[in-house]
Amino acid sequence: MDLLRINTAGSVDDGKSTLIGRFLNDSHALTIEQEELIARKTKEKGLEDLDFSVITDGLIAEREQGITIDVAHIYFSTADRKFIIADSPGHVEYTRNMVTGASNSEVSIILIDARKGLLEQTHRHYFISSLLRLNTVVFCINKMDLVNFSEDVFLNIAAEINKMTAQFSHKPDIHVLPISSLKGDNVVDRSKNMPWYTGDTLSGILHTIKPNVADTDDFRFDVQQVLHVQNNEFTDYRSYAGRIISGQVNTGDTITVLPSGLSSEVIEIRKFTDTPASAQAGESIQIRLKNDIDISRGMMQVQQTNDALLSKDIKATVVWMDEKQATPSGKYILQAGTRTAICKLQAIEAVIPAENPEATYKASVLKLNDIAKVQLKTAAPVFLDLFSNNRLNGSFILIDTQTNNTVAVGFVE
Repeated sequence: MDLLRINTAGSVDDGKSTLIGRFLNDSHALTIEQEELIARKTKEKGLEDLDFSVITDGLIAEREQGITIDVAHIYFSTADRKFIIADSPGHVEYTRNMVTGASNSEVSIILIDARKGLLEQTHRHYFISSLLRLNTVVFCINKMDLVNFSEDVFLNIAAEINKMTAQFSHKPDIHVLPISSLKGDNVVDRSKNMPWYTGDTLSGILHTIKPNVADTDDFRFDVQQVLHVQNNEFTDYRSYAGRIISGQVNTGDTITVLPSGLSSEVIEIRKFTDTPASAQAGESIQIRLKNDIDISRGMMQVQQTNDALLSKDIKATVVWMDEKQATPSGKYILQAGTRTAICKLQAIEAVIPAENPEATYKASVLKLNDIAKVQLKTAAPVFLDLFSNNRLNGSFILIDTQTNNTVAVGFVE
């Protein structure tokens, strides 16, 4: 059964948590305990409509304020598909949480309050979706019940969305639909209140989206451990365990080890007791080579050599996620998979305001939630691709050398 990873985003009180609860309820995916929780909280608050938001607003602080602060992950299945939904916070100051929630997603659902239209956070969330190169973005114009299910309101907001998305070079599949997450219109069941809308419901869209197809990126294998076994079953057994970041490998392929540049033939692929002829991106395997090569944790195996992978100069877009500001010449640990290297922030080229990406400006520091183009210098190569060429091997995190806090996420340009 296919798995689809979804991120929800929007401004405060746009109804993200209610939408997710409604989607689960109308898809018959709620547990008995969740149904009882919804009924109890609805009664306590004296509401007429069921309060579905309690399904995702699990933190006490969130329930007290009525907002989502952390990223809540919801796992559920329908008859045809499995879903993982990351419910991201709406406040500007929690933009870093939205990046975290969207980083592993394939689809972004951006909610818009029909009474308010596009807000700063709408532009910010679409910019992040574009930055992360998500395949599909679904704009849900919510709370249509509060504007009398007006087609004119919907069309005006849809025109604003088209104008906003036209500014970006990355072109995901875009869907725009009118909904009421509180009443259930066009979430799972088609709305009788908006006969003028003839498109799919949200559920229909999510069930027809194709998840990531077979990976066609270049082979990248992140070495996590070297296994040397000597027993009755395995004599002088040496293999390299890790996870295939992208591409695929077959027995008989010639691979090159970075940074040494030495090559050898793959003579065995092992998954526990199985020895398949090939393995794909995402699989954790062991690889045996025909020749003994000096390989250790943090090295990478590839099929096509690429000098860019050995570069110590990195241009990237970063999202700053720490309250402590970043300044040029600051030193950090750059990590991508098992690969780490000390790096220096060489320069802050420009800060990008997400609500207007064209209006970049110079800055001497990076503040919390800033998105910026920067130059980094690493002490050793970490074998990164351009994010536009290989999404899975084109991103990294920066770690503060003193506090061990993750201070930024970056995307190689």
